Amino acid sequence: MSDEVANAVGECARAAKAAAPSLARASDTAIDGALRDMAQRLIDERGTVLAANADDVAQARETGMSTGLLDRLTITTDRLNDMAEQLRLLADSPHQQRDIELAELDHGRKLVERRRPVGVLGANYEARPNVTVDIASQLVKSRNAGVLRTGSAALGSAERLLRVVVAPALRDAGVDPDVVRLVPRAERDAAYALVQLPNLIPLVILRGSGDTTRSLARHAATNGVGTLAHADGGAVLYVDPAAKDETVRELVATSLDRLGVCNRLNLLLIHNESYERVWPLVSETLDAHGVRPSLPPHQHPLGYEWALDDDNEATVTVAGVSGVEDAVRIANEETSGLAAGIVTEDEEAATTFLNGYQGTGVFWNASTRLLDGFKLRGVPETGINLDRVPGPRGPVTYTDLYVRQYAVLPAR
Repeated sequence: MSDEVANAVGECARAAKAAAPSLARASDTAIDGALRDMAQRLIDERGTVLAANADDVAQARETGMSTGLLDRLTITTDRLNDMAEQLRLLADSPHQQRDIELAELDHGRKLVERRRPVGVLGANYEARPNVTVDIASQLVKSRNAGVLRTGSAALGSAERLLRVVVAPALRDAGVDPDVVRLVPRAERDAAYALVQLPNLIPLVILRGSGDTTRSLARHAATNGVGTLAHADGGAVLYVDPAAKDETVRELVATSLDRLGVCNRLNLLLIHNESYERVWPLVSETLDAHGVRPSLPPHQHPLGYEWALDDDNEATVTVAGVSGVEDAVRIANEETSGLAAGIVTEDEEAATTFLNGYQGTGVFWNASTRLLDGFKLRGVPETGINLDRVPGPRGPVTYTDLYVRQYAVLPAR
C-alpha cells in the first residue's frame, strides 16, 4: 500500500471526525431539512448527475464490464427519481429515541439506555453509485460521520453526487459538509486502508463481491475494526406439490427482474413429485426473461451465486428435492443464508419451511426481491447483514447505526 493512498484515507477520516460534532449537535429539524434538500437537489441537478454517470458507464463499457455490473452502475432517470423519493421518506421517518428508561433502581435512581452515534463509520462499495446517497443519508439521519470509498467504475458519479447533492445540503443546514467524505482514490488498497484505522473508523460497512468483501472483513478483524459485511447473496425458492401454477410463474418472474442483485432467484428447488408438472412452466418463464437453467448434474455447488459471475449472470440453478425438509437443509447448509421462499397452499408445509430456515429473510408465496431496506422498511439500507449472532441482521438502516450506553441517573 502506497503512502499516498494511506494518507488520503487518513485525511478523510480525520476531517470527518473533526466535523462529527456539528452533526451530533444538529436538531432533528435540521437533519430532516438536509435530507429533503438532498432530494430536491437530485432533481434540480439531474442533468449533471446523469452526465457524470453516463461517462462512468461509457468507460466501463469500454473495459468490457459485464451486463449485470453495468446495470448496477447505471443511474437512469427513474432510478434517480426513486433515490429522491427515498430521501423524502427517510426525512419523514421518526428519529430514534435517544434515551429509554428501563427500570427504577434503589435509592432513588433509574436505569436508562442511551443510544449514541458510533462516531465515524466507513463504507466500501463498488459499481453502485446510488449507494453513495443511500449510505450518506443513513449516516446523516443517525448522526454518524462517514468516509465512503468506491472503485474506479463509480468514482465519477459518486464525486458528483457528493459535490452537488450531499455537501451543499449539509452546508445549508448548518452542518459541516466534511461529515461525509469520499476517498478520492480508486486503488483497491484504499479499501484496505479504510479498515485499519480503529481509532478513527471503528466500524466499516462492506458491500461488494464475496471474495473481496470477505478479505476486507478478515483484514479489518486483524486491525480491531468491526464490520457489517454484505458479501454473499443468492435467493432460494422451493416449489411444493401444493403450489399453484400461476403463483410459481409470478414468483419466478418477479424474482428475475434484475439479475445483478443479491436477492434475485439463484436456486430453484422443485419437489420431485411435481417436477414433470412444474418444469415446463418454469422453463417457459425463464426463456421469457432470457435466463438459462443450470440442470443436474451440476458442475458447481448448488449455492453458487450467479449474480457475481460476469459471464453467466443470466443463469438459475434448478434441482429436484425429496420434500420440504430436504429444501430447508439445502437452503441452510449450501447457500449464503440471505433469503429463501416457499411456494405452496399447504400451511403445514409452509410452517415447516418458515420454522426450519435459519437465514436472514424467509418468504411464503412472496418474492425474495422484497428483502430490501426500502421495500421492507420504507427507508434506504446500508446493506444486508447476514451474521448469525446478536446485532443488526437483514437490511441495516439508520435505526441500527448506534451503540448502547447504560446510564444510572437520579429518578426525577
